[in-house]
Amino acid sequence: MRNRRAFGWLALLGLALPVWLVAQLWRPDPVSAEQTAAKKKHAHSGAAQACATCHAAEATEQPFTPMGSTLELPDSNPVVLKHSFLTTRRGAYTYSVETKAGATIYSVTDGQRTIALPVLWSVGANAQTWLVEYEGRLYESMVSYYPAIDGLDVTTADDVLKPETLEAAIGRAETEAQTKSCFNCHATHAVTEDELTLKTMQRGVTCEHCHTGTVEHLTAIQQGKSAGSAQASTPPSLGKLNAEQISTFCGQCHRTWEDVVRGGTRGTPNVRFQAYRLANSRCFDGTDSRISCVACHDPHRDLTSNRTEPAFYDAKCLACHAARARNVAGPQREMPKQCPVAGSGCVTCHMPKTKVLDGPSEFTDHEIRIVRTGAPYPN
Repeated sequence: MRNRRAFGWLALLGLALPVWLVAQLWRPDPVSAEQTAAKKKHAHSGAAQACATCHAAEATEQPFTPMGSTLELPDSNPVVLKHSFLTTRRGAYTYSVETKAGATIYSVTDGQRTIALPVLWSVGANAQTWLVEYEGRLYESMVSYYPAIDGLDVTTADDVLKPETLEAAIGRAETEAQTKSCFNCHATHAVTEDELTLKTMQRGVTCEHCHTGTVEHLTAIQQGKSAGSAQASTPPSLGKLNAEQISTFCGQCHRTWEDVVRGGTRGTPNVRFQAYRLANSRCFDGTDSRISCVACHDPHRDLTSNRTEPAFYDAKCLACHAARARNVAGPQREMPKQCPVAGSGCVTCHMPKTKVLDGPSEFTDHEIRIVRTGAPYPN
C-alpha cells in the first residue's frame, strides 16, 4: 500500500499534464414525443423487476437510492418541481432556474443581455447541477442547487472560474472525455466501446451498471436455465472482492487513490473522493474486508435515518477496535487499539464532517484518524 503511494507520487511528478484535445461535443438529437414519454418511465422498471424475482430486497430499494436517481429529466426531477424558481447573483451575473409546464430554463444575465437555455439533464440526487447546450457544446451550469442552503451557489470546484463574458458565465464547457465520464457514472449504457450512446442510455445507476453480465444472466434464466448453473452465466460476485479491489471498483466513479494523486486535487475538494481518503487512513488494509466500502455502505440501500446516525456505524468500527476483535492481518501487524475516550459515536470524532472550500457542500471525511483541534486538513 505504501509502495503504491510512493509510486503514485513519482508518477505525478514524472508525468506532464495532459493536453486536452478540443473535440466536437455531443449535440442532442431532437426527440419525439414517444421518446420523451419512454424516458419518463423509471429507468429500472424492466431490469429491476426481472432481478427482483430472485433479489427482491436489492432490486426493489436500489432504484430509489441517490445512485439510482442520479440523473433526471426536468419533468421528473423532484428538486426543480419543488423549487419552481431559484435565483442567485455571482459577481456581475445573475442566475435563475425556472420550471414551468415540465420544462426547466437555466438563465444568466449581466443586466444588458440574457442567455436562456433549456436544461437537458439534472445531475445529482441531492445537490444538483444542470447540463445545458450552447452553440453545439455541452456546459455544466455555473451554479448548482444545495439542500444545505435550499438554494443556489457556485458549482463545486467552479469557484476558480472568473468569467469575463456572458457566454463564459454559463459555466464550464465540457470536453468530449468529460462528457463521456459524466454520463458513464450517472447513467447506465451511456458509453459503449468508448463512444457516447445516449440512445441506449438508462437514467441512473442500474443493476447492470455494476453487475457485469446482468442482461445475459436474465436471458439465460428466462430460457429456463438454473440460476446457479454455468449456463446461466452468473455475474461475478462483488462481495468476494477485498478492500483494495472494492476501492478500485467504486473508485471508477468516486475516484481511486491513483486518480486523485495523478490529478493533483489538493485541499478540501478531495474530501469528495472517499476511496482516496479511506486509503490514506492508517488503519486501511487492502486485504481486510472490515475496512472496505461495502463494510459500511450497502449500495442497494438508501442512507435512511438510521444509516446517517453515528450509532449505526459503531458496530463497524468496533469490528476492529474492540477487545474481542480478531487480528485477521496476522501477527505482522499490531492489533487495532481501543479508543480510550469512548466506545460509541466513533465517526463524530474520527471521521469529521468537512466543508469543501467553506462552501455549502459538506462531506464525511473518510480518512479515519485522530483529529486534533487546529490541525491542518491532511492531504
